[in-house]
This record gives sequence, C-alpha cells and structure tokens, in this order.
Amino acid sequence: MARRRLRCGCYGRIIAGVTGDEDNRPGPQRKETAAEDAWLLVAVSTAGGADSLRVHVWRKLRGLGAVYVQQSVCLLPDRPPVAATVRKLADKVRAGGGTARCLHLTLTDPVERGELIGEFRVSVTAEYSEVLQRLPAFFTEIETETAKGHTTFAEVEESEADLARFEAWVAKIEARDYFAAPIGAEVRAELDRARKAMKAFEAAALAAETAPHTGTGHGALQPDAAERQGHRP
Repeated sequence: MARRRLRCGCYGRIIAGVTGDEDNRPGPQRKETAAEDAWLLVAVSTAGGADSLRVHVWRKLRGLGAVYVQQSVCLLPDRPPVAATVRKLADKVRAGGGTARCLHLTLTDPVERGELIGEFRVSVTAEYSEVLQRLPAFFTEIETETAKGHTTFAEVEESEADLARFEAWVAKIEARDYFAAPIGAEVRAELDRARKAMKAFEAAALAAETAPHTGTGHGALQPDAAERQGHRP
C-alpha cells in the first residue's frame, strides 16, 4: 500500500457532522469538488487480537485502496460505501480485542489534496497497467486455438473462465478508482474487445459442433463402411 508522510496542518480541519464555517464556493463548483474535499482518517491497531484479525484488516484496507500516512493510520475518500465498510471494520476490530478510530476530515489545501488524489491514481494506474499487460495472452490463446481448429466446448469454457477472472479483477480495481484514472477507459475498452472475441469464439465452436459431418473427419463414416453397415448379410 502507498505510504504518505503526514505533515502537521496539511489535512485541514477535523469535522463532526458539519464544518464550523461555511464554504463560500458557488453551488455547482462545491458539488463538483465535494467528493475530493471529504476524507476519512482511519487508525487501527490489532495488538491484542488474533493474527487472523490483522490479516482481515490488511485485506479490507488494501481492497479499499487506502493510502497510509504512517503505520496503522491511513486515508480514504469519505464516500458512503467506503465509510460503511470502515465502520463495519472498526466494529470487528474492537470486538476482536483491537482498537479503531475513524475521523472525518475536510482537506482545505488544494495542493495537498491534489497530491493525495495523485497518489490514489498512481496506485490504480499500476493495477490497470498489469491488466493491460496480461490481456494480450487472452487474445493470443483464442487466436491460437481457432487457428488449430480447437473450437470446442471445452476450450470455450476455459476461455470463458479466463475472461470472468479478468472481469472480476477489473471490477475490484474500479471499486477503488475513486478519481477516474485515465487509463481506466483503455482497460474497459480492451475488456469489451475481449468479450467480443469470446462471443466470436463461442459462435465458432457452436458452428463447428452443429455442422453436418462430411468427408473423412472425426465422427464421419467412410462411404464403404456406411454401405456395409446398411447392407449386412
């Protein structure tokens, strides 16, 4: 996970419910930046809890894409789904013998906020890039099997399972792509291309399986053999 150095005073004011002073930005502009202003500062300690609790916390916060400011203290965008997940996590930590605290922050420094958003984008960009590095193998496999004439139901199922893994992987990355990393559009386009390639491969397999058997291919009867079967002494 990314780790960020905490600088005193740079994370704005801690709020409880509402801020003490009114934001005087115009309404539309305020709505556009509200998602970038609101953050969660999460502090979790699993000392005294089971090892499994530590692993659970690590997986949950890593899954949310948390940026760490120091050990056991991280930042996340204050979005309803994220806040709900953090609340459940905090309850589980406390029930398991650990300690947890979640503070709502407003970041008033635009430079600091921009740097933080940049860190989130860098993190998901690296993940998206790995998807783009691995997707070509999916296309190559389909092209190779098609060229060999291996358009069978078994091959379709195998490729379908590979595509499902890519879709699940990208869905997890998208869930923590809070600030729309530009590379995400490229990944979605390639994933859509993979779906189309899968449909074409499936159609080829269906056509191959339902085509009438003629000639000397597998499953076809030689003319003399067919005649003998139909005219037994």
